[in-house]
Amino acid sequence: MRTFGPAQVQLMLLRRMADYQPDLVEDAVVSLGLPRGAVADANRRWQAMLRSATFPGGNDRYRLILGEPRSAFARRLGDITLDVRRWPLPLWPDLRFETVAVPDGPVLQEWLVRPDPATRPRLESVAGLRPWACVVGDLEHAFGAARHHDDDAPSRWAVTFTADDGQGVARPYLARFVWGLLQTTTPL
Repeated sequence: MRTFGPAQVQLMLLRRMADYQPDLVEDAVVSLGLPRGAVADANRRWQAMLRSATFPGGNDRYRLILGEPRSAFARRLGDITLDVRRWPLPLWPDLRFETVAVPDGPVLQEWLVRPDPATRPRLESVAGLRPWACVVGDLEHAFGAARHHDDDAPSRWAVTFTADDGQGVARPYLARFVWGLLQTTTPL
């Protein structure tokens, strides 16, 4: 693995997901035809690149590794205009890896998103919230009011929400996401 491209970005994303879903990560690595150690190697190389004085910052680093984005657009947030870019990754064909950055500045958010609402999973109760089945936006769409929380690492996100428990009772839950992809859902 001399170059660092989309396949290695996927492995780097899988590294943090392995903390919650090691079996799904192992299946993904096997589907890519790579050895088990490829995840750790990609993460080690990514961390080294991030610390390098010559590795570009902001969206330029992702353009260098992933090529030109599939889509790029501006998003207004109050008085600020943000630069949003999205790239496809083969492991998650219905999703895109999205970066949200200050124009010509740092990346503020990087995660997997669903660009096409037609591919959104049908989530009627918490039973539909299986690991890797949805992204943060899917959960918000299905269950409405949600509270977002930073989690214990930059790649992690937590959301508290209320949903039908499958028996007609609305209960509070905590969903944990890594790189925007659902990992676990637990009752509160």
